[in-house]
Amino acid sequence: MERLLWLYGRPYDPLYPVICFDERPCFLIGDAVAPLVMQRGQVRREHYAYEKNGSCALLAAIEPLTGRRLAQVRPQRTKKEYTEFCQALAAIYPEAKKIRLVQDNLNTHNASSFYEHLPAAEAFALAERFEFHYTPKSASWLNMIEIEFSALSRQCLDRRIPTIERLEKEVLQLIKERSEKRIRIHWQFSIEGARKRLNSHYQRVNADNIRYKET
Repeated sequence: MERLLWLYGRPYDPLYPVICFDERPCFLIGDAVAPLVMQRGQVRREHYAYEKNGSCALLAAIEPLTGRRLAQVRPQRTKKEYTEFCQALAAIYPEAKKIRLVQDNLNTHNASSFYEHLPAAEAFALAERFEFHYTPKSASWLNMIEIEFSALSRQCLDRRIPTIERLEKEVLQLIKERSEKRIRIHWQFSIEGARKRLNSHYQRVNADNIRYKET
């Protein structure tokens, strides 16, 4: 946790951009009964019955300090999709010495994915573009891409979308708009804040840690 908080507190450096990445499942839901035609001044009305049309995956990344984004909608999220996403991410940061990628510990999220889908020389070159930083177990809230997913859910993904083609069109257009507006994330949780708010946990690890008093 402290390693990520230290990373988030670093000043912006285009040679070492900090990028937050994750994947989100999206369920394709259609209407079993056509909704009523919308009327002026009324909310949209739809029947409670629905049909499941499978699922897909939204892969997304955000550079919190600049508001730059990248997203892909894919039928699944395997090592192949992860490799191709990282290739696309590396391509939009050609001048970066290292892309500091924040992600969770899913078994696809490492350089072995590159080696399984690229020739060794290409896999090594791609791995050299990245510096992986992993969130602790059960601490996805430390990954700022979750904030972006929350915004996407409210603006688009909280309703019925029946096909992957429609979902891809709508989500990528929204991502494009948010990226063009440079909507950034202002992270407030610092190492000092963590040591104060989670002080009991710090003391459990080492009793010599400072005991903060309520003020």
